[in-house]
Amino acid sequence: MDGKESEFKHCFLGNGVLGIKRETCNKWERRAPLTPSHCARLLHAGRMPGSHGVKRILVQPCTKRIFNDAQYENVGCEISEDLSACGLIIGVKQPQLGAFLAERAYAFFSHTHKAQPENMPLLDEALSKKVSLYDYERIVGDRGERLVAFGEYAGTAGMIDLLRGLGERYLNLGYSTPFLSIGSSFMYTSLSAAKAAVLAAGDEIRTDGLPFQISPIVFIFTGSGNVARGALEVFRLLPHTFISPSQLSQLEDTISKEQLDSSALGSKCRKRSFRVYGCVVTAEHMVEPNDSTKAFDKENYYAHPERYHPVFHIKIAPYASVIVNCMYWERRYPCLLTNEQLRELIIAQTKANTRGTNNGLVGIADITCDIGGSIEFVNQTTTSEKPFYRYDPLLNVYSDNLNGSGVFVLATDNLPTELAKEATKHFGDALLPFLPNMVHSASLSELLHPIQLACIAHKGKLTSLYEYIERMRLSNSRESLSETNGKREFTYKTMVSLDGHLFDQSLINEALDVIEKAGGRFRIASCELGQTVDATSHAELEVMAWSEEALCNIVDQLASVAHRSEQRMTKNNVSNGSISESFQLETDAITKGTSDGQASNGVLIIGAGRMCEPAVNYLSYHGIGVIVASFYMEDAKKATRGIPNTVAVQLDVTNAAQLSSLVSKVSVVISLLPPDFHVLVAKCCIESGRHLVTASYVSAEMSGLHDLATEANVSLLCEMGLDPGIDHMMAMKTIDAAHANGGQIVSFVSYCGGLPSPACADNPLGYKFSWNPAGALKAGRNAASWKEAGKLMHIPGDELFSSAIPLRLSKCPAFAFERLPNRDSLQYGDLYGISAEASTVFRGTLRYEGFSDIMNSLANLGYFNREPCALLQSSEGVDLRRPSYKALLRELISQLQKEKGLDDSGFFSTQISKLDPDLFLSIGCCKSQTSAQRVSSCMRHLGLDANEDIPAVCKSPFEALCARMEDKLTFGPEEQDMVLLHHEIEIKYGHGHCSEKHVATLLEFGDMGTVTKDPFQKNHSAMARTVGLPAAVGAELLLAGRINLRGVLRPLHPQIYAPVLEALQSSGINIKEHIDRV
Repeated sequence: MDGKESEFKHCFLGNGVLGIKRETCNKWERRAPLTPSHCARLLHAGRMPGSHGVKRILVQPCTKRIFNDAQYENVGCEISEDLSACGLIIGVKQPQLGAFLAERAYAFFSHTHKAQPENMPLLDEALSKKVSLYDYERIVGDRGERLVAFGEYAGTAGMIDLLRGLGERYLNLGYSTPFLSIGSSFMYTSLSAAKAAVLAAGDEIRTDGLPFQISPIVFIFTGSGNVARGALEVFRLLPHTFISPSQLSQLEDTISKEQLDSSALGSKCRKRSFRVYGCVVTAEHMVEPNDSTKAFDKENYYAHPERYHPVFHIKIAPYASVIVNCMYWERRYPCLLTNEQLRELIIAQTKANTRGTNNGLVGIADITCDIGGSIEFVNQTTTSEKPFYRYDPLLNVYSDNLNGSGVFVLATDNLPTELAKEATKHFGDALLPFLPNMVHSASLSELLHPIQLACIAHKGKLTSLYEYIERMRLSNSRESLSETNGKREFTYKTMVSLDGHLFDQSLINEALDVIEKAGGRFRIASCELGQTVDATSHAELEVMAWSEEALCNIVDQLASVAHRSEQRMTKNNVSNGSISESFQLETDAITKGTSDGQASNGVLIIGAGRMCEPAVNYLSYHGIGVIVASFYMEDAKKATRGIPNTVAVQLDVTNAAQLSSLVSKVSVVISLLPPDFHVLVAKCCIESGRHLVTASYVSAEMSGLHDLATEANVSLLCEMGLDPGIDHMMAMKTIDAAHANGGQIVSFVSYCGGLPSPACADNPLGYKFSWNPAGALKAGRNAASWKEAGKLMHIPGDELFSSAIPLRLSKCPAFAFERLPNRDSLQYGDLYGISAEASTVFRGTLRYEGFSDIMNSLANLGYFNREPCALLQSSEGVDLRRPSYKALLRELISQLQKEKGLDDSGFFSTQISKLDPDLFLSIGCCKSQTSAQRVSSCMRHLGLDANEDIPAVCKSPFEALCARMEDKLTFGPEEQDMVLLHHEIEIKYGHGHCSEKHVATLLEFGDMGTVTKDPFQKNHSAMARTVGLPAAVGAELLLAGRINLRGVLRPLHPQIYAPVLEALQSSGINIKEHIDRV
């Protein structure tokens, strides 16, 4: 790319003013590139001192946009038809011809980078008006992955619409089903409402069943990308069972036997079906090798589809009720289903259904909307208002109604706009990080690298990466074909086939350079464009030269390009374990290609403690392969026992070679090790190009890896537990919403505690441990800082327990809590972006009332002293009996007596024997009689007065106390824990508006003691679920490519917290929210 830019007299580029254009392509396009909340964040950042954020946002008025003009105006945007003040104008779809403003930058889906002829007039106008053009489709990461897209919403909307059509079609066939209560996606106010309708239908199926005549209902899903994931997400809301393709032929027989069983209602009454069935098929189930002695080979099939023949219509389609087509397809591959194959299938099923059943193929959902593509009879698109048509293969007739013979078809174009609100939010989350750079950049060199890659044209000129567009257009013109090189005619010609990532990685430029530099010419005979990151493109070139020797030389050089690109891809992709085919050249009988080995798209969990099992269950349930690694093999086996798609391995994390080998086998790593090991794992992930998730705080050493991780295109997603983790997400959800609506945070208060349930809080401390107590006790000696009513507050670590204050929560009146300040609350004001506006920022730890009083007394007695104690030091080579806990107590009290100048007259010895409360008052370690009684009761419960020997590993009073607590205060196998996370956020709005207090509470109890046979529903503690599940969801999002932020991350961005909170709610972790007027 040329860094020399011509300057205009008045350059709008980089002026910091952003415009959002109105969508005009069709009436159903209600999406926008940004939500009002996104705009609020941009403007809020732009007002910060020294910020290079967005100064102004101008929004063209629109009455059909999913977010109305007033919502944008309320957050500080300007509603204006005139966008001429904007340097950068963004939209979703292409503007109308003639709408470009000269010398501005535009970003939208332009569909020009592959020289699509229908979009060349738009490109010509952009070039003539000296426009800079960014194409969202070309904003990609270092591995070619799309960073800005509408995600899975095509599959989600398409599946919901399909269920609506299924209900209508079955009704026309004479059967009432719960699907009839489901509407199209756009009929609901939100995706949550649509999912609720699907869940309600699922409940009805689960309770009342489906007619036996149409059972089993089998959904066949093709593809495994974002579209398929969205469709499967909706399907899983129904009561379902997944089966493999090999089980399809036996399924109907199995169900039929069950249905034919006699019942109390008579032998003619058959059982109804109370579930639906799903089957995901891939290429190996759709075709077979022509050579029956050979097995299916994916790489070979993609390179040589002519060596395979289709079998989908024989082995899969006969057992399908519905086919949900989510796969990318090119014309060189066999069709999934031809008109003739469908005709034969319907004839066979009609004969079979003479028994009074109607359980054949009912419908097709071509969510990819590939007209004339893999499903031959899908020859027209449908619209949101008319989403279905019917095709009768026996008569080869199409009809707009669903009443009659044949199958119904859904082929709606632009499905994500039916979920306009969620799609806009998802898209804006992805686009938002790039906008400050885009709106302030006047030259190519100032742009972030992904945006440079997406810049089709800059100031009216095609950038070097896209110069091939003009060359491809010229190659097909009559003038270029008639050109000659002097007197030499281009009489020697051959057809060359190019396959691979031609446009994604500029390989087409290299190929055309070779032809032209050798004095040849070319003509593009055909071009098929890959529509996904993984899909390749295919181009047929007629290559011409003035001699046979020159033509052979060109072909040889093209082969050399193929070889170099293969090596380049091998080098670039070794970090993610997948070497993909880059460029394949075929000429006549000569074929040169590459093969690739597929990396496991799974997760490695290191550490097999209590937090591990909920994460394993979640990931496995969602079809993700999991490796669990632990230093102790038995722990890894326990975490994976009975869970499908999991592997247990032994790992010494300090063995660099072993760690690297395991990390390289997966795409995402979850570290549930102690925090000291996270940096070691993180460095290995950066070297291997793998993402990492932890539930621990970001340490200074971890923070120092940010730049390295960013350069390696790696996400180190930290603080993905409960606290820290869910607390961040709850906070940012409210704070971002407040800022989006023009509010300011006045007060932020957060409490969190992991406690025994009230029934199990059966000791004086009201506390129990699920792991070694040392960590929790050390946290009780951390200094704390916070801001309260505008004043900065600080408590030294040795005074923390004495600072506890009783707390009653109005929404949890049965609990008697106390709160302790939790470390440095001030940093969260900065992290949350509220330091300048909030007069109170406080994060506290919850305990049952009396806990801190006892702990403070134990600290005063000396039990928190971590220095080696002479009494507990064993003499080497001398066989001495270990001191008892009572002896240690006497020693500690004796030291206090000496410090306070008290006389040891035997009175204290008597009191020690009784653990008399007056003893603790007299030596000054307690402040009141109540406090003294509490500590006396606790010490008796712990056995700190026992004549039992202290273990030899204990060298200090602190270690002795931990040993006693670990022995006396651990959860029993049937005991239940409790987690409480509570936020109170006061928000002040503009003049004339009341302030509001937003209260959110998460209260979870462990499910220990319950009995379940479901391998995915093991019993877990509340703490294990609320720590393990967020980490697992984070890994799932990284696997799906839904998090494109890189470096060291916390879950503070809506791209992270919004889907995680939604997934947690779906998993049964509910957050109750309400608003109080202040």
